[in-house]
Formats: sequence, structure tokens, C-alpha cells
Amino acid sequence: MSAEGDDLFSRPAAALRLTDRQRLDWLRLARSENVGPRTFRELINLYGSAAAALEALPDLSRRGGGRTTRVATLAEVEQEMARATAMSVRFVALGERDYPDRLRRTASAPPLIALRGDVSCLARPMIGLVGSRNASIAGIKMAAILARGLGEAGLTTVSGLARGIDTAAHEASLGTGTVAALAGGHDRIYPAENEALLLRLIGTGVALSEMPMGHEPRARDFPRRNRLIAGLSLGVIVVEAADRSGSLITARMALEENREVFAVPGSPLDPRAEGANRLLKQGATLVTGVDDVLAVLTPILQAPPEPSELDEDETRIEAADPGEDGRSRILGLLGPVPVTVDDVVRASGLSVAAVRVTLLELELAGRLQRDPGGRVSLL
Repeated sequence: MSAEGDDLFSRPAAALRLTDRQRLDWLRLARSENVGPRTFRELINLYGSAAAALEALPDLSRRGGGRTTRVATLAEVEQEMARATAMSVRFVALGERDYPDRLRRTASAPPLIALRGDVSCLARPMIGLVGSRNASIAGIKMAAILARGLGEAGLTTVSGLARGIDTAAHEASLGTGTVAALAGGHDRIYPAENEALLLRLIGTGVALSEMPMGHEPRARDFPRRNRLIAGLSLGVIVVEAADRSGSLITARMALEENREVFAVPGSPLDPRAEGANRLLKQGATLVTGVDDVLAVLTPILQAPPEPSELDEDETRIEAADPGEDGRSRILGLLGPVPVTVDDVVRASGLSVAAVRVTLLELELAGRLQRDPGGRVSLL
């Protein structure tokens, strides 16, 4: 049996429908300390429900050797839910009908996303379009041409509501629908100058965030937002990007999710083109017009759809206590070099469930990091 076990979230969208109380429990779990998307997934698959996982959190973090994890209170999430409702923002859970399918299939899909606007645009195939904040006139014009043309071809444009290329992409696709992935909460728009654009955008498109209401975006939140852009999209187009641009992070995340990467070539004399030109040298598809993008995406869109029936096997692995000897054995096998969970299971000689529980304990105690490719390492 794989160490990943049976994943209750691997089932098709619309297979899940939460009650109001379950949604509050999911929000409490998602807002609790040290509970990221992968940890949330593990907890639900091991304990069967958010309510059961919430009860287990304090003991798990204590056994992991850290201070007790702070669990979000019911009053806190009820207040957040009320703030969201007042802004016509609603929380959609992983696996529910309006949760975007491609994002759902990513390794770090948020357990809940907060949506505001016309969700019908999420049902269409999506394409990320990102680039420099300090964009050139030519870059802004190119972004608008691509966004408008791809929208007319039936795709929804996804970008990050930033200045420059992002703004141009959103504005050019207002008529066909666009998605703004936010780095902060819905009531903390960044940059503030784009609040008016967002209000226009949600008439035909969607603002999407995984962050709490009231959350002011920080530098470390923008890569998380970039992960959403990459996860939602069939591919990502980089129009302009300097050598250390965040757009290159989006492109890398798209590659990690086996999505397409496109780049618009620029002058070698313009530092805003350095990153995009380097992507082209590394194998990104060169884009000089809409047809270049459609030539790559059309075969993907014409491929047979994946099965959408509910999986018959919903068996999950029951949580197991490995005991102190088992915990010590697992801890001794871990270090700063990432290893797969399957490797830990084989080397420890313990059950899959025992290893998964121990890793959760360490993570909730702030001692474990989950790395790309299903690997783990000690902090």
C-alpha cells in the first residue's frame, strides 16, 4: 500500500457537499496553527472529518515535541464567515461543485477558497498571464492582445491583480471573464489602486483567495498566490519578467504541476525581458500571438475527459499510535535532506498509518517541512 493511502480528495468535484457546521469546522481546521493544505488533507484522510481532526490536534502537536498547536475557535471563524457574507464572499471546499477542477488536482490545493463574483468563469479552461509590474508600453499592449484573444477563444484569463502586466490582462478580458488570485483577504486588496478594477472584474469574473478575511498581504504571501495562478491554469504565459521576477516563480510552479509554460520574447537590452528570454532558452513555448498559445492548448482541450464518477473505494487508513519507540525510530530516519514518505515507511518497518501520524505530530509541532514531490524533511 502506498504511504499516501486513499485520498478522500482525489474524487471528482461535486462529490462533496458540506453542511454549514461542517464548513465552519473546515474553516477552523484550515485556520489553526501549522495546518497547511497538505497537513489538512492528511488530517481529514486519517480522522475522517474536520471535527475529529480538531479534537486530535492538541495531542498530536504535544507528541511531536512542540508547544500545543493553537486551534482556531468557533467564534473566530463565525466572525470571519460573517465578514465574508457581508461582502458576498463565500467559502467553497475542495471537492465541492464550484471548486476549480485543475486546482483541486494539485498537491497543495487549498482546502477552502473564498470566492466573490461570477463563478461560471471557473468552469471554462483557464490560462495564466503574468509579468512585470514595471511593464513597458509594448508589454502592456501584448498582454492585452493575448488576454482579449484568448478570452474570445473561450479561455478564462488568470492573473494576480498586480500593477503592469496583470492589470492589462484583467482589463482586456473583462468582457469574457477573468480570475484575480489575491495575496491577501478579500477586504485587503493589494495594490489599493486596483480596488476599482476588482469591482468591475467580479461582474463577469471572480476574485479568489485562500487567505483569511482581514489578512494584509506580506512578501511571503505572493508566492502562495502565484501557486494558485499556476494551479488553476492549463499553462502560464510570461509576458515580461526581470531576472528575479515573481513571474518566474509562477512559471516554475506551473512546471511542477506539469502545466505548459509560454514566454513572449523581448529585447536583450531590456532588463524586463531577461527572465522571459531565459525561459525560452530553457524550453518555454515562444509566443508572438494568440495562435501560438492555442496550438499547444487545443490538443490538451480535445483530449478525452477524465472519469467523473465517484470512486467506489472510499476506504481510509485509520490513525495509529506508533508508540515512543516508533516515534524515536522515525525521528532518527529524518534529517534536513528531503525523503519520501514511502522511504520512511520501508526503513522504519512501521505501518503506513503510524508513519503518517508521526509526521503529522512533527509538523504540527513546527519541526517538519513538507517538500515538493511528496517529500519531507526536518526543520
